[in-house]
Amino acid sequence: MSEPVQDYVCLDLETTGLRPKFDKIIEIGAARVRKGEIEETFETFVRPGIALPGQITELTGIEEKDLQDAPAIGEVLPGFLDFCRDLPFLGHNIGFDYAFLKRAAVNAGLELERSAIDTLKLSRKFLADLPGRRLSDLCAYYRIPLRSHRALSDACAAHFLYRRLCGEFYREQDFAPVPLSCRVKKEGPATKAQKERLQRLCDRYGIRPDFDPGLLTKNEASRLIDRILAAHGILQK
Repeated sequence: MSEPVQDYVCLDLETTGLRPKFDKIIEIGAARVRKGEIEETFETFVRPGIALPGQITELTGIEEKDLQDAPAIGEVLPGFLDFCRDLPFLGHNIGFDYAFLKRAAVNAGLELERSAIDTLKLSRKFLADLPGRRLSDLCAYYRIPLRSHRALSDACAAHFLYRRLCGEFYREQDFAPVPLSCRVKKEGPATKAQKERLQRLCDRYGIRPDFDPGLLTKNEASRLIDRILAAHGILQK
């Protein structure tokens, strides 16, 4: 029987919400693992270009002031992908993180195709009797230190969880990396006309913008325009 995968990048994201099509990455944490040991880490805030919901601050402790001078995702991705090299990903519910990364990569014109190991799927298979299989539940069960809902801590915790699961349950067919699949269409940046219209609407209705026009896609700008018009009782023609 072969040994468990020893080389991978464990990663985790914090985001403004749960919907990759509408929400944004605000933090990336990752650790490159070689021969089963953490070799190097990657950690950065990401400026999302949209307002940070209060419930996300409550959950993560991340505040608007942490993000205001952070790089945008298009600036972060090339360095992050260089850090990852060609290694498979590992994470807890890794499909969630991959969906956000894939959308960001496609919009930035970058390639991102990976295989991954999902510790959530492994825990569902081998620890089905536990009352909960959130990362925090499993870390409590295995006494793995965790600063919950911060990206690098969660990424490293997934690594240590994976090592424990390998030690107890390893079978090659269950622990092998599986190709990730996420279909995404590229969204172009907001047009000059859209940005100008947003500015006029904000000026007209005394709206203090909680978004960065330079980071909006066409679809996001269109949704914002419709939302402003609807809020003021004006139907979009």
